[in-house]
Amino acid sequence: MRIATLSIGDELISGEVVDTNAGRIATLLLEQGLRVRRHVTVGDDEAAIIDALNDLAPKCDALIVTGGLGPTVDDVTALAAAHATGRELLVNEEAGKHVRAFLAARGRFAGEPPSDKQAMIPAHSSLIPNPNGTACGFRLSHHGCLVFFLPGVPAEMDAMVRETVLPVLVEQVEERRYVLCSFLNVFGLSEPETDTLLHGVTDLCPGLQMSVCVTFPWVRVTLRAEAETEGAARACLAEGTALVGQRLGEYVFSEGEVSLDEAVAALFRQQGLTLALAESCTGGLIAKRITDVGGSSAYFLEGVVTYSNAAKERLLGVPSALLMEKGAVSAEVAAAMASGVRSAANSDLGLAVTGIAGPEGGTPDKPVGTVYISLAGPGGCRTERFLFGGGRGEIRTLTAWTALDWLWRHLGDKAKP
Repeated sequence: MRIATLSIGDELISGEVVDTNAGRIATLLLEQGLRVRRHVTVGDDEAAIIDALNDLAPKCDALIVTGGLGPTVDDVTALAAAHATGRELLVNEEAGKHVRAFLAARGRFAGEPPSDKQAMIPAHSSLIPNPNGTACGFRLSHHGCLVFFLPGVPAEMDAMVRETVLPVLVEQVEERRYVLCSFLNVFGLSEPETDTLLHGVTDLCPGLQMSVCVTFPWVRVTLRAEAETEGAARACLAEGTALVGQRLGEYVFSEGEVSLDEAVAALFRQQGLTLALAESCTGGLIAKRITDVGGSSAYFLEGVVTYSNAAKERLLGVPSALLMEKGAVSAEVAAAMASGVRSAANSDLGLAVTGIAGPEGGTPDKPVGTVYISLAGPGGCRTERFLFGGGRGEIRTLTAWTALDWLWRHLGDKAKP
């Protein structure tokens, strides 16, 4: 089945809002063995919408349109659909009742009824219910193409695709293919390095596809197995996933939608260990990442941001002589910070970072991007120097990710038999 998507909105083509609907629709369709072949974005312009409908419909079996069904003057999608298909734009009584009931239930109007604009759809269209918003969608045929018009609000669109659009499309498919996906999340390898290590993986079985995508600062490997039966697709995917895991080894920190933060949290909960943090160049970013995960109070005792030398001395017990001799950005000071925060918090582990995030402060010996990370535990203290590239934000992000990766690897090693 040839399927396309059309996103409508001035905010999309101006870059003010990122179009997440197109990706979400593609994902929902792929789960049912259906693929989006083309995607187009236009603004809230009637002529542009009509051109897009007339261009896409003759080339597609189905077209999913999102956006421009709201109550404001710039919402012209329904009008454009009517003009493109030679239909009248009429008030749909069922849609009008839905708008009034939805708003009344939320106390959105009293006395003065809402405008009928969102209840106006092209004649001879089928209504698509909207359980999460005011604007119902509608469905019609244009040049032999089944066209679905949906609101642009992601939560509304998502429910309407799952509950109405997908069942209609699946029913149209005579020979359904099964497509299953798996995702492996990688940190510590570049995109080219990951791709090189995975050369030949897709030769395992027919219908296996792989993509390697950077989502800074980590890399996601996506595997898709397509087959005539669900069992065949599942077997192919399992074989491919196992081989990717074998090739990438310790660089895979999780599968699916599990973040590095969540992977670290799971290991802390399993092992019953505690953590304290001392951050300088990251300014509390690591602590935020850790506490973004619910239940972190069970293992995260405290964190301090010690930007100044005085704070490092007062809160962590770093000797002033050491700071004067080696400098705040040094292996020795990082180790003292990690040991100091561990001692102050009486935690199992103490993690510290200190560095130069820029854009100023670098020297020939310690250029911008120089970072020291130190992890103190019962067995001693491990400290390493890194030189990260990029701007201030990228350096801070890479520091936080590397520190969390250290925790993940340390805890993972302890869990091994």
